[in-house]
Amino acid sequence: MNEITKTLCPYCGVGCGLEVTPPAQHGKPTNRDSEGTPTWRVRGDKNHPSSQGMVCVKGATITEAIHKNRLHYPMFRKSLNQDFQRITWDEALNIITQNIQKTLVNHGAESICMYGSGQFQTEDYYIAQKLLKGCLGTNNFDANSRLCMSSAVSGYIQSFGSDGPPCCYDDLELTDCAFLIGTNTAECHPIVFNRLAKYHKKNRHVKMVVVDPRRTPTAQAADLHLAIRPGTDIDLLNGIAHLLMKWNYLDTAFIDDCTSNFPDYAEVIRHYSPDIVARQCGISIEDLETAAKYWGKSKSVLSLWSMGVNQSSEGTAKVRTIINLHLMTGQVGKPGAGPFSLTGQPNAMGGREAGGLSHLLPGYRLVKNAEHRQEVEDFWCLERGKISPIPGLTAWDMITGLESGNVQLLWIAATNPAVSMPDLERTKKALLKSSFTIYQDAYYPTETASYAHLLLPAAQWGEKTGIMTNSERRVTLCSAFQTPPKEAKPDWEIFAEVGRRLGFQDKFNFQNSAEVYHEFVQLTCDRPCDMSGLSHELLSINGPTHWPFFQGNNSETQRLYTNLRFHTSDGRAKFGAYYSKGLAEPPDPNYPFILTTGRLYGHWHTQTRTGRIDKIKQMHLEPFLEIHPRDAEKLGIVDGQVVEVRSRRGSAKFPAKITQAISPGTVFVPMHWGKLWADDAEANALTHSESCPDSLQPELKACAVQLVPISVEITTKNYQLQSSQW
Repeated sequence: MNEITKTLCPYCGVGCGLEVTPPAQHGKPTNRDSEGTPTWRVRGDKNHPSSQGMVCVKGATITEAIHKNRLHYPMFRKSLNQDFQRITWDEALNIITQNIQKTLVNHGAESICMYGSGQFQTEDYYIAQKLLKGCLGTNNFDANSRLCMSSAVSGYIQSFGSDGPPCCYDDLELTDCAFLIGTNTAECHPIVFNRLAKYHKKNRHVKMVVVDPRRTPTAQAADLHLAIRPGTDIDLLNGIAHLLMKWNYLDTAFIDDCTSNFPDYAEVIRHYSPDIVARQCGISIEDLETAAKYWGKSKSVLSLWSMGVNQSSEGTAKVRTIINLHLMTGQVGKPGAGPFSLTGQPNAMGGREAGGLSHLLPGYRLVKNAEHRQEVEDFWCLERGKISPIPGLTAWDMITGLESGNVQLLWIAATNPAVSMPDLERTKKALLKSSFTIYQDAYYPTETASYAHLLLPAAQWGEKTGIMTNSERRVTLCSAFQTPPKEAKPDWEIFAEVGRRLGFQDKFNFQNSAEVYHEFVQLTCDRPCDMSGLSHELLSINGPTHWPFFQGNNSETQRLYTNLRFHTSDGRAKFGAYYSKGLAEPPDPNYPFILTTGRLYGHWHTQTRTGRIDKIKQMHLEPFLEIHPRDAEKLGIVDGQVVEVRSRRGSAKFPAKITQAISPGTVFVPMHWGKLWADDAEANALTHSESCPDSLQPELKACAVQLVPISVEITTKNYQLQSSQW
């Protein structure tokens, strides 16, 4: 194959278009990785409207890891203290179906769980929903999107009546004020930030406000950086609202005609005077007033947020409080304006569309809604009542279900919970209790593989064709450019074959992913996320497209709610009235510091892919602990000294990085290092599982810790991961 293949970067939710060509083409020298292995060439797709040809270091080096340390064959062991043995796919599929059938008879459908991933393509997500929620009758499918985007989902639904970011990336270059809160966009969504930063630099009237307890690269570019105390986001947002109302920066016509519940909200914000808010947040009244003036005086305001808002015990409340500011000033449904959540993963949006959380069904439907269940049952030709009316177990519920014995079979695919889940030691102990765990992934080893009975080799990015939807609701066809290695298979094919072997042949009679997608989009017809006019063929011809995209559509829809009507029962957006509750685990004399965690520019999640790319490893040689000089001096910590960080759940060790970029009383560690990549440096050994009551998203962003300086130096493991038979 000597032609260009167009696809999408499989890392963050920006959804950058990529062009991939074979290792040697048109007389050019062969691309090789550090081991001398030929690699496919990658460059940004200049015709992809989301990224416009730009690409970050992760996307530029993606093909260097595609062949390394791959799981090539199914592997099985009866108990976790045995070694894996290679088996055939037929044997593996028989083991799965026998265990599912046995579990159904002895424990019921509710004891079966699948934990998936925003790395799935939409077809993978859809077939998993059909298998579990439809054929098996359990809603126990959740994804690692529960840990990153479920608060945004919940907030959009409660305020607008439906999920779905109403904005698009073109708004980055049309806004008068960009308000970034709980997002280090420059490192976590770099191409989005590049577009915004270029526009901001060229247009002096455009203001950028960044809310973050760290002075990140994002904050460094801002006109105003509000280094608030962790957990005071709602205080700040209500304080801005208080001033907007006091100064009459209100769109009263919009409030009267297009919203409900404003009086309750007005009563709440009345209590958030500037002096109270400044004291609570640890900022000056002047800076608070400046932020309010920027918002109030701007013709168009675009808010951007990510994990710093969502990963909170107040996640939904924070999202709705951001949306409140837009509603009170009429900043929605127009160019350059609106509340814009930046999804963490490449197909987190596609997962939401396909029903890929335990309370959702395909087409932005809800498990609790009887009409929604019946629509899906009828479409799947299931008897009425087959889909359970009870939302399934969330990711953390699955862990506690393993502890209690209520979960008997756990199927994990394309994610690494032995590093990414909160309260990690508790998580690992629970995984050890599983009666039968299937782990489906492209790579071996990973930390989670240690807890599996059956390993299934999965095809990954570049080896299967399917759909992904990025943060701006833009749908892209990601075409395969090489065949999967050895016996690896696409995730949807594995799920479908299990469905057929369980006796549901007629439900999984698909020849390719295009047929899967064709069926899925029919379920979106007349839904807020209507994609009934899309297909693999159309996307291959027309290129990436926003939804909604109806049958017979001739043009895409960049923005939602331009008619100022919403998906609520009365067509009005709803204000949410919330008082700030603060952190689930605030600091105290025993644990006096607030730990916050996050990503680094080069790495991705738990390093399953980026940890195998030499250029990225050299960028980030080891984890670290950011600490303010004032705090370091009090504890006698010098730069580079190893510090033990202790919480009520566990401990970890990091070399200190003394910097004024972190607020006093707060410390930061990156989230990427598990046991495979460093000794005793797991951020989530420290975090807790307290979650938002609406979104059920854990507060991974903050916990109380104590610091103990020690003298032993930490060293990053330089594992020489050799190619294996697996």
